[in-house]
Amino acid sequence: MKMGDLNLEEDIVNVVAEEALVIVDVLSRERNNVLEQIYGLVEQRTRDKLQSLPCPKERAVGIVEYFKDLGSQKCGQFLYTMWMFCQNIPMDLETKVLSVVGASNGAVLNKSYVPDVENSPRPRNAKRACIDHVESYTNSVKLLLQQKFEKVTKDIVKKVSLDKTWLCLKQRNSSRMRDKSAPVQDREELSEHKESVESLLKTTGRLVVLLGQAGSGKTLLMHCLAHNWAQGSYPSIKLLFLLEFRQLNLVLQPLSLMELLFRFFLQPEGGDEQSEAIFNYILSNPEKICFIFDGYDEFGAKFTDPEKLPNHLGPRQQLPVADLLSGICSYKILPKCTVLVTCRPRDVIDTFGTFGYFVAELLGFSQQRLKEYTEEYFHEKGSELKEKAVSLLTGNRHLLSMSHIPALCHVCCVCLDHILSKDTSKSPVELPVTLTQIYLQILSAYLSRSQDKVGSENTIPLLRKYRCQIAELSRHAMNGLEKSRIVFLTEDLSTELMNFGANAGILSRVDLIFANGFRSLGCAFMHLTMQEFLSALHLMSSPDITEAQLKRKLNLKSRWTAKSDPKTVFTDSLHLFMCGLAAKACTSSLALLEGSEDAWAVVKKRQSTILKILRSFVGTAAQTGPKIIELCRCAHETQDISLAKAVGSRTRFEMRNIRLSTVDMDALAFVTSAADQMVCLDFGGCSIELECLSIIPDCKNLEHLIFRSRKYDDKFAEALSSILPKLQNLKQLHFISGGLTDIGAEKVFQALQQCAQITHLNMSDNSLTDEGVRMITSLFPKLESITSVMLGKNNISRDGIFILVEKMSSINIKKIHVMGKKEISIFFSSNSHTPSMSTDVLSETDTSKELILNSYDLKLTHLTSLHSKLRSCSSLTILNLSHNSLGNTSLKKLLQLSKIGTIQEIDVSYNGVDMEGLVLLSASLCTQKNLREIEASHNGEQKLILKFTSSARDSLRQLSTDGSDLHLHKKFSLTHSDVQPTVMKRLCKNLAKCQHLLELDFSHGSLKDESIEELLIFLPDIKCLVLLNLCHVQMSTDGSLLLVKVLNVCQRATAVDLRPQGEAFIKFLEVRAEAATCKFTQYKLNCENMEKLSGILMHCQHLADLDLSSNLLRDEGITKLLGLLPRLQISNSLSLNNNKLTQLGVLDLVNSLNTCKKVAAVEISLGAEEQILIRFEHENVLRKTLSLRECGFETSHWLKLVEILNGCPSQLKLELSSNALHTQNPCSLLSTLVMPSSIQTLELRNNGLNVEVIKHLVKQMSIACDYKTIRVEEPWIKAEAAVCLVSCCLDLNPQTKEIRVEKNSFTFTVESLPSSRALCENGDFCLSSVHAITFDDCEVEGQNLSSLQTTVQKCSSLLELHFSQMTMGTHGAEFLSAVLPCLENLKSLSLHSKGETVDASVIFALKHMQNLERLSLSHHVISDSVAAGLGSALQSLTRIRSLNLSHCTGWKEDGGLKLVQGLVKCLLLEEIRLDLDLDQESTVCLARGLHNMHSLKKISLNKISKERSVVLCLLASLQSMSGLEEIQLEGLRMGDEGIEELVKYIPKWTTLQKLNLAENCMSDQAGEKLVKALSQCRMLQQLHLFRNNLGNGFAVQLGRALPSLTLLSELNLSENQMDLKGSTSLCEGLSTLKALKKLCLTSIGTSDLNCVASCLKHCTSIESISLAWNKCGNDMALKLADVLPQCSKLKKIDLEANNITLIGAKALAKSLQSCPWIEIIRLWRNPIVKDDQILRDQRMNFSPT
Repeated sequence: MKMGDLNLEEDIVNVVAEEALVIVDVLSRERNNVLEQIYGLVEQRTRDKLQSLPCPKERAVGIVEYFKDLGSQKCGQFLYTMWMFCQNIPMDLETKVLSVVGASNGAVLNKSYVPDVENSPRPRNAKRACIDHVESYTNSVKLLLQQKFEKVTKDIVKKVSLDKTWLCLKQRNSSRMRDKSAPVQDREELSEHKESVESLLKTTGRLVVLLGQAGSGKTLLMHCLAHNWAQGSYPSIKLLFLLEFRQLNLVLQPLSLMELLFRFFLQPEGGDEQSEAIFNYILSNPEKICFIFDGYDEFGAKFTDPEKLPNHLGPRQQLPVADLLSGICSYKILPKCTVLVTCRPRDVIDTFGTFGYFVAELLGFSQQRLKEYTEEYFHEKGSELKEKAVSLLTGNRHLLSMSHIPALCHVCCVCLDHILSKDTSKSPVELPVTLTQIYLQILSAYLSRSQDKVGSENTIPLLRKYRCQIAELSRHAMNGLEKSRIVFLTEDLSTELMNFGANAGILSRVDLIFANGFRSLGCAFMHLTMQEFLSALHLMSSPDITEAQLKRKLNLKSRWTAKSDPKTVFTDSLHLFMCGLAAKACTSSLALLEGSEDAWAVVKKRQSTILKILRSFVGTAAQTGPKIIELCRCAHETQDISLAKAVGSRTRFEMRNIRLSTVDMDALAFVTSAADQMVCLDFGGCSIELECLSIIPDCKNLEHLIFRSRKYDDKFAEALSSILPKLQNLKQLHFISGGLTDIGAEKVFQALQQCAQITHLNMSDNSLTDEGVRMITSLFPKLESITSVMLGKNNISRDGIFILVEKMSSINIKKIHVMGKKEISIFFSSNSHTPSMSTDVLSETDTSKELILNSYDLKLTHLTSLHSKLRSCSSLTILNLSHNSLGNTSLKKLLQLSKIGTIQEIDVSYNGVDMEGLVLLSASLCTQKNLREIEASHNGEQKLILKFTSSARDSLRQLSTDGSDLHLHKKFSLTHSDVQPTVMKRLCKNLAKCQHLLELDFSHGSLKDESIEELLIFLPDIKCLVLLNLCHVQMSTDGSLLLVKVLNVCQRATAVDLRPQGEAFIKFLEVRAEAATCKFTQYKLNCENMEKLSGILMHCQHLADLDLSSNLLRDEGITKLLGLLPRLQISNSLSLNNNKLTQLGVLDLVNSLNTCKKVAAVEISLGAEEQILIRFEHENVLRKTLSLRECGFETSHWLKLVEILNGCPSQLKLELSSNALHTQNPCSLLSTLVMPSSIQTLELRNNGLNVEVIKHLVKQMSIACDYKTIRVEEPWIKAEAAVCLVSCCLDLNPQTKEIRVEKNSFTFTVESLPSSRALCENGDFCLSSVHAITFDDCEVEGQNLSSLQTTVQKCSSLLELHFSQMTMGTHGAEFLSAVLPCLENLKSLSLHSKGETVDASVIFALKHMQNLERLSLSHHVISDSVAAGLGSALQSLTRIRSLNLSHCTGWKEDGGLKLVQGLVKCLLLEEIRLDLDLDQESTVCLARGLHNMHSLKKISLNKISKERSVVLCLLASLQSMSGLEEIQLEGLRMGDEGIEELVKYIPKWTTLQKLNLAENCMSDQAGEKLVKALSQCRMLQQLHLFRNNLGNGFAVQLGRALPSLTLLSELNLSENQMDLKGSTSLCEGLSTLKALKKLCLTSIGTSDLNCVASCLKHCTSIESISLAWNKCGNDMALKLADVLPQCSKLKKIDLEANNITLIGAKALAKSLQSCPWIEIIRLWRNPIVKDDQILRDQRMNFSPT
């Protein structure tokens, strides 16, 4: 503003008006005496009013408002007075006041009022001088900045237009910066917007960090901004300081702010006075000051963390440069100033501590600007060259992507200029494809500037010619990087090298200012990337570089940094150049630079090292998005396809919150296109220029594309839509959490019409409306492969949802899932795009549809519209309307909706329904036929699901055989509810009308006694009730006792299972129950409760089982119960487990054997788990059992026990286990126990008894004259001890009838005989009563038998002698040779070996056994001579009836033949077991002999031969045997021919009981013929057909035949191939087998064995079942768990190698609680995660250990 241009009178008033806020701020801070000077200008009344105001600011506002309305004269006086007396006037305001007031002539001042000038704080001339100093310095600064601008831009090709240079601006919060504990890479930055660079300084008082890649023009733009300011732009900035970090690197000592500005920017010419005036102005007007710090990435240090700086920093305080700059940027020094810092992107995270600072990121050239720049560069080089260059640059994808960075665009132009100027041929130009190759060309271009005009380039390559200079420059470049140096001093480089570099354009000269003010000339590389490139050349070509140095230098750069990360200086591209130089295209250039004789070998080795290091990065798991991009960049630079393939091996490339350039996208395309698999690109919060999208189609293997950011708006979507049709492999597109509206979505949807391969489309979290829904529904039919679409978190209303619903009938929509606006998902079926409109019954395929509309505030009025939309949707099966506002009034309408098509379920949970609504529904359950189940909870307020029969087919499945609908199953569940008596009454009245099988569920609720009484009243009337579920119902003990009355009031009740917190239910039959069970457990019953319970149960005439476990009855309660026991009509068992009994209570229980005639057995254990069971029988019990385990009896208890047992009227079996008898004077105690005549069997297991006690017991038994059996099991009974025990007992008790040792068990039976001891010929007594001696698997060896020899020789009446699983050896053979001749009456001899050789002496002894009828020598090794001897011996055994030589080996053909020849002469044989391998001649001999053995009943020839002709010969020999009972022909592999031969004879064998034809290659057709033949064998008990080729045809025939085989007890069909049809047919027959005990269906070819599990309840004798290796799932396990309680004899279940999970295992474990008879369920190799529930029961077996 100039004084001559002002209209003073107008401007005075304008200043007061325009600067009112500033004037108020100045006056409010001044002292009262200053305001008194101004009050002198105000009239009295106004002055009094102003002085009465409470605060200074209000008085200042009043003063300004007063003068604004007065004329220029009064305003002038006011401004003059303020200027004279106020000290803190901003310089800008002070300048304006002086300009308008005219201090030199006072033209406008009122002479009538002259202020007190003597009290003015400073003279007017001093202020004027201060302003003059500032204005003078400002002009100098502007001149300096213009000079710098001219120097920087002298070689610029195209004028910089700041208003056309764009950046993205966003605000960042310093407290949100990433540190090691708070990553930000997964969090999108605050929203950003696009601005021009020109606007950066239009807003003052903020910190802006300008980011830009190397070469993006940051320095040039800063000089342009400074130049524009110097030209008069940005008037709000009065002083602008432009400082370069490369200069500040030279400052080593602390500086103050004044020293920084006046020493390293511009020193004032007016000396200290001017310096002080300018600095004071800066301090008093910080909002008018602007600092530009250029090139933070070049700064050798790191900004000090502002939190570590003192809270108050003085502006004149000397600080280290890093502290000083950090203080300015964090506004601890000179707050409110404007700061602009430039750096490369990865350094932005450094400690800029200002709250809410701004980050601006420079955008690269658009393609238009790139083209304009190229045309400008080649403008003076001829139109032909210009057009060719533009065409090459824009037509080459790699050059184009790199040229988006301005500096690289210039480099590419230089490169093209160099290539085109020396290439005059018409052949295609070979262009560089990587950044490194471009820089190699640039280096050649620069070197050509130093080339003499002679043209020596054609004879000597430039790189070889200047190798030394390049090597020296490269060494200095590398040294600079390592020492963080950009600027080099003159003494660092030789003059020749500096001149060479400057002339070539590689180096540029720099003016330097040192801390002492000394100025000097230095140099720097023309660009930082050139320094990095030359450093890479040094690493790859210098002879002194090691492999370890290469590894240290090559690392991936992250674009995320942390406060704790070390400061790195300008090394963004070094690793890229190293990788680029590892490319094969660079090998020759590097070899020229290396220069040695073996240059090629050295270079290739280093290139190989680089590739090896990069491959090691591929497998690093911790690679983030930025590092993945960097790895792609590195792979692209190498141009190595194998490396690219390895990098592309990851299935997902996840990028978060980084800016991606075209170069990045180009590298990404290179890597993904080389991959052997489809990949996913996931862009989250990344800044992506629209030009980058055009590169995505080059990603050839792209299958999944994700964009998630608010940055991605309609404009972005429009650009994306242009490339979508080009993505031929794209199957999944996610455009989520963006700024997409219907406008942009329309573009995307139009493009997707050409993408029929799309399977998943996610447009969630955008701004789509109903119109967007309409557009996308029109797209669905064109997406032939679509499976899901996501539209959640948009602006879609209820009408938009109804648009989707309406399309369900016409489009292949399988499911719509709406959860408010949060989730809107549409899923499609894959079978067809045109759904069937047929109204036929819905087939069980994936054509069923599901509609979920949750949390959309649906009311009754909306149901009508919904009904109309769904009317034509005949395939709808599930309708979920939960979390809405439907209420009771909508229930009738909902029931109408159920009539739509095939609907199966309507979910109306959380819809404000209460008990009134549930009562209404209970009536509908009975009257509406298709309503089959109501699931409600919390009185209807929470869960409420209505389930329906979807079709006539579903109804037919449940029809009874007479066609009625009685067996339609219905269920009413009201869980977690408090059912009041009035409600219970109304519910029961409604449910009593139900004509279908009904389940009633009140689980997890609470029932008052009154409610239970109402329930009991109506239960007899609810005639179709089959189950009342009361699990976890809260009710009193009296209420529970009331429920037991159901056994009396309702004769259909078959099971009552009640407990206070747990599984509880009452089951009913459709007819009168023949037997009922009652479980009343886990209550705390007192005597009064017991009387009530007994009073109830004594009227129940069909009570079979009563369980009162875990009721804390104690001795008193048990006594009370036992007193009432004779009056209870229990037919089967009474369980009293875990009732805290003592030994006295046990004795009371034992006494029940005497007091209650129906008691058949009492089993008691007081161990860790108390178990008590009383068994009953209907008729008089002749034989009773008492089992006492771990009872801890003392002597008095034992005496009382004997007293009770003496009174037992029946024969008794007494079992004592683990009772520590050895501590109770066992001899005396056992003597009393064997005396009662009622005790016939005494079993003593693990009671700590020694051999002396047992001897005493045996001796005492000789006194008793009755038949008794004693069985003792102790761990020491084995080996020699067992033999000695047997010998002693035989000597001690002459009445011994049978003695047996099996494992650790000793069994001794005596029978009183008058002549049990007689004299032998030698005068000794002989043991005439002993009939049998057995040693079975008890570790006895032949050498232990010597002590038994004499005793056995005395046993003249011995009929049976058995040795099994033992090793006889020589001593055993001697024992047998000695005793066998003495045993003239011996009829049965068994010697089952462990594979030892038979001694010839034993065979010799057999010849004299004339009475021997049964001989077994299985598992022996028999030599030829012994085999011949055995054949001869067999001929002398005229009474032999049974011979077992199974699994015998050792003989050769001659010996085997002689053995068979002797065998076939035993014509009276009834049983032959030859499970061994015979040669052909012997087998034929056997076949011939069998023709004459008409007495044979049992024959086992398993695996005897595999010769088909021999086997047929054997089969033919069986035809004459009409009395066969058992045939075992396993492993003969006879095939269909053999089966057909066998089938001819089977109908004759009407006495056949066992048939084994396993492993015989039997086909399905042969199996059918076999079954037809077996149907005549009505005595058949065992059938084994495992490991054949049987299928469905056989299974169907067998299912039909099984009802006729009523005695069948074992069936093994494992390892055959059936399917569901076969197993179902088989089950029809299995259901009829009441005698079946063992069923093996291992690996039968189908996993659907639910029918098998279900039919087990009909197999009332089943003891063992195997369904292993069938891949059965939880459904089979659940079915099995349901059936187990009905299989009371089942002991073992094998479910190995199925697909049963924790769900199925829990169901089985739960079922086991009701099945104490089951011993084990084997669950090996099932995917079960074990938990406490299933591990609690040890019968659940999960591993072989």
